[in-house]
Parts: sequence; structure tokens; C-alpha cells
Amino acid sequence: MPIFGSKAPPNKNQALLVSVMEFYHGVPLDPRRGVKKDTKRLHKILSKLGFQVTIHNDLTAEEIRHVFKTASLEMGGTCFVGVLSSHGEEGLVFGADGNAVRLAEIFSWFGGPGTAETTKLFFVQACRGKELDDGVELEVDSVSASEEDNFSPCLSIPIDSAVMFATAPGYGAFLNPLGSVFLQTLCDLLEEEGGRSLEVTQLMTRLNYRVAHNFEAKGRELGGKKEMPCFVTRLTRQVFQFAERLKEPLPL
Repeated sequence: MPIFGSKAPPNKNQALLVSVMEFYHGVPLDPRRGVKKDTKRLHKILSKLGFQVTIHNDLTAEEIRHVFKTASLEMGGTCFVGVLSSHGEEGLVFGADGNAVRLAEIFSWFGGPGTAETTKLFFVQACRGKELDDGVELEVDSVSASEEDNFSPCLSIPIDSAVMFATAPGYGAFLNPLGSVFLQTLCDLLEEEGGRSLEVTQLMTRLNYRVAHNFEAKGRELGGKKEMPCFVTRLTRQVFQFAERLKEPLPL
């Protein structure tokens, strides 16, 4: 269970980055090239924005549950950012052991009284269905899951939280060796003064626009296919978290 980072001070914002690139031998899931690019860039940007960043790579399903539940009990500051990147299906992501983790379970841990004063932002880079098959130059983060696991996690999103998904229900999320279009576009916006200064729901709307209008898949099978992120919010206040916490200039 590779871990980078240390426990944050009580008043410091926290970010938890959980990514699965390599799966156990015998698990019928392809390696996810480009994951390291996403993680490295997110770590750099969020650190400069004042977050205490912890990174976990290639965790099992049970380990993914453990690190998120632990994070929900040790939250500090005014904002928590959770990023989860793996193969997935609607309502599920998969650990390195091939077992499924229900997103609803993860979100539910962040609804306790100890998290009430903290804004929770989740970014999920995973497919939510099998609408798209594997392409030539791009990968799709999708695998099969049993029908009973295909349910919406939205009802478990706690108050003062927002969840942004790389794609709409039933569709695939794209990844290439340079990273995922979803998380790389998020990084682009956080590096731009005009992006990170936006209120969080405005930032997410702009992220939707850029991915939807600027990305187009390549390859014989997927050429011309698009990706459309979406988000669900239960925020009760405006949040300018990324603008408020800039510690040093970011490259533009």
C-alpha cells in the first residue's frame, strides 16, 4: 500500500488521491497508462494551493475503503478533495484485486457531524458503463459488473459536498498515456487564474464545457467519440476554495 504524505495539521485542507494503474495477476483488467501523469500533476497543483496531499496507488478494494473512511475521521481545514481513479461501472470502482467498491459507501462516510463544517469535493475518473469499447490509441476505463451493483450513488452524497464524474451514466471515460482528459483539464483550470478563481460549481461547469467541446477520441474504432463529464452538488454555500488558498504562483 504505497503512501505518500503525512497526517495534516488540524486546520489544513486535505486532498486524498487514490489511483489504480496495475491490477493483480489474473485480474482481467488492463493496466491504465497515464495514471501517473494525472497523480503527479494533481499533487503538484494541490500542494501549491495549500492542501496536504496524500497519495495511494494500486490499492485493493478493502484498502480503498479503509483510506477513505480514515480520511473522513481525520478531516481538517475547510475543504477536503478526494480523487478516485480506476476502472469502473455505474456506482462502482475496482481495486487492484478486481473487487468492487461502492461509491455510495465512500460518500456516506463524509456525512457525519465531524465533517459538517468542511466542504467535500470528489472527482471520479472511471467509466460508468460499457457504451464504448476499447480503442486503438485510447483506453476506456470500463469493465463489466453485476446488475445489482449498477445503481446511482447520488443519494449518498452528503450535504455540503459535490461529486464530479468524468462521464455521464452509461458511458466510458477516456485515458491515454498522457493522462485522462478529465483530470488533465481540471489541472489546466486550476493552473489558470481565471479558472481557480471561479466558484466551485462554476469551475465544474467550465470543466464540463472544455471536455465536451475540446476533446475528441482518435483511432479507427473510437475516432470522433466524445466525453461529457457531469457533477452532482449538495452544496449549500458558494465555495471559492482554490482561489483563497494559493500559496505561490502557478505556471500559466
